[in-house]
Amino acid sequence: MTSFWNEQDFEVFETPGLEQRMALLASRVRPKFEELGKEYASFFSAKTGNEFFPHVAKHMRRKVNPPNDSWVAFAPYKRGYKAIPHFQIGLWESHIFIILAVIYEAPGKSAMAEQLLQSEVLNTLPDGFVVSGDHMKPQATSLDEMDEEDLTALLIRLRDVKKGEFVIGRHISRDLATSMSREDFHQLAETTFEELLPVYNVLVNKSLVYK
Repeated sequence: MTSFWNEQDFEVFETPGLEQRMALLASRVRPKFEELGKEYASFFSAKTGNEFFPHVAKHMRRKVNPPNDSWVAFAPYKRGYKAIPHFQIGLWESHIFIILAVIYEAPGKSAMAEQLLQSEVLNTLPDGFVVSGDHMKPQATSLDEMDEEDLTALLIRLRDVKKGEFVIGRHISRDLATSMSREDFHQLAETTFEELLPVYNVLVNKSLVYK
């Protein structure tokens, strides 16, 4: 069995020093993100009818502290992704994440939060999804175990607080990710994105028929 992810990918984030970690990211992990970028940019373009572009993290602003996670993002804008809802595949030392995110840089996030507050779309997601209010932290809460009040509070914070964010998707533990076949990982990623597309639809306030 050939796995897409291996222990060496995760060990990058155990490597001390900015230069050493950045070098390992470039040699070990970034080629995988480049591969995923091509595949899933095409996937989203086909599904939404809008051209999506991959954005592989380069961590160019890092001058002292090495990055604790890395990713490839997907958005229908060639010059960037942070100002709009976007999808990501990435990894921390502990897990892989496959997510949809609205982060604090998005100028329209108050309207997006209101659209989610008025929608039932989050209640239609299957088991296994997690949510977070901070894309800079690895921790997330199981959507299955989250009270309606807590979820509403998270969306209200997204709407009303400048630093409010909303991240939803799946986490795959390091052990599981390294034991999954390449085919199983791609199937899980595609399924997760399929299930997140209706949420994206609400965020961008479009009625799309997904193929």
